[in-house]
Amino acid sequence: MDTVPGDKIPDTKLDQSTISRFACRILCERNNPTVARVYAAGFDSSKNIFLGEKACKWQENDNEIDGQTTNGVLLMHPRGVFHGGEATMGPWVETSVGGMIFMRRESRSSQQRGEIIESESNQLQDGTLIDLCGATLLWRSAEGLEKSPSKQHLEKVVDELNAGRPQCPVGLNTLVIPRRLSPNDSSTTQQPYVYLNCGHVQGLHEWGQERESSNRKCPICLELGPVVKLCMGLEPAFYVDSGIPCFAFNPCGHMASEKTVKYWSGIVIPHGTNGAQAVCPFCVTHLCSYPGYVKLIFQDNVD
Repeated sequence: MDTVPGDKIPDTKLDQSTISRFACRILCERNNPTVARVYAAGFDSSKNIFLGEKACKWQENDNEIDGQTTNGVLLMHPRGVFHGGEATMGPWVETSVGGMIFMRRESRSSQQRGEIIESESNQLQDGTLIDLCGATLLWRSAEGLEKSPSKQHLEKVVDELNAGRPQCPVGLNTLVIPRRLSPNDSSTTQQPYVYLNCGHVQGLHEWGQERESSNRKCPICLELGPVVKLCMGLEPAFYVDSGIPCFAFNPCGHMASEKTVKYWSGIVIPHGTNGAQAVCPFCVTHLCSYPGYVKLIFQDNVD
């Protein structure tokens, strides 16, 4: 996930990440490759650990030098098993060059390290998030991915939803859930839209359009609110189960299963110097309007 580094406005879009290629390194054990650990900083072309001039550094009792990158390498291990949807968010902590775990610094680039945490580890587990201040990595284990839905499964689910021939109650035309949104897609009559305040899925029409805003009044329940295109979230690694995608993130409209949207809406990603906010894992749009998702109501045989 390519996120916004520094103090930027939430809707800022980046074409390219500003993350250094020396931000972190992940090492797997030779005898047990399933055990992987993450360390701050990486080796440069001279095979030396690369740390910026403003990076936090200190000397240990054995005269070895340890340190942290300028903006830090943060970890979040989920509490519980990632696959299944029962896991909850763990604390965000920071790892060092030597792999020690510390509490987060007061600000992202502070030169004063946090307190050491003996109970936490830099060993990656299924669902661990690694935040590099501009990009957030999701670590999935081989065992976890085997239990997750495949892309073929997700595409089959989309076909099954479309086989129910959902209809727009206003235009009475059949809607088709796209696997991905295309800016050049002109088939607006089949594109489904969701009313984010109530969850009703309809086609594009002018009924209930507010003159001075982009809000619309739902013709079914008369709830006034924003409307957005629906699109299936097709990255299997983000799913915590294989449930039916009958929910959508608010405000981007990416569809996923109930447990998946509820899990990610409860995970806050570091943002700026010391902020954090929940995001859609498929597009990294900041979630809004608690709880950050909406249950979809189709006019077909899905409900």
